[in-house]
Amino acid sequence: MDRFLGPYSPQLYAILRIVAGLMFAMHGTQKLFGWPGDGNTVEIASLMGFAGIVELVTGLMIAFGFLTGWAAFIASGQMAAAFFMAHMPEGWNPLLNNGEKALLYCFLFLYMAARGSGIWSIDGATGRGSQPNSRSRHT
Repeated sequence: MDRFLGPYSPQLYAILRIVAGLMFAMHGTQKLFGWPGDGNTVEIASLMGFAGIVELVTGLMIAFGFLTGWAAFIASGQMAAAFFMAHMPEGWNPLLNNGEKALLYCFLFLYMAARGSGIWSIDGATGRGSQPNSRSRHT
């Protein structure tokens, strides 16, 4: 009973990638288009505008599984920068400085950068998806 969902790992990872990518893209649409939300947008020629572009583009790339490793690496770096620039000055604890989402996205995308796109992806359909590495398999 240790890994009862183990046989579904590829499908569950694909769902995680798709949902996380779409949620990240929605942070971009919120900044750039005010949706979802109150309709307020940020200046596109600003640091927050650049962040919105990165979130929208990399989020969609991750969700569709297109160059997932690179997109996730860039998104992870952006979230690390967001944590240290916007949240860390308010204190080190992510639960108290409102940096929890940034930190979680940072490490989630770092893992995706290492793992690749997996199934249900453009990368997988074109043969660029992650391939099992026999050296890293544990029996």
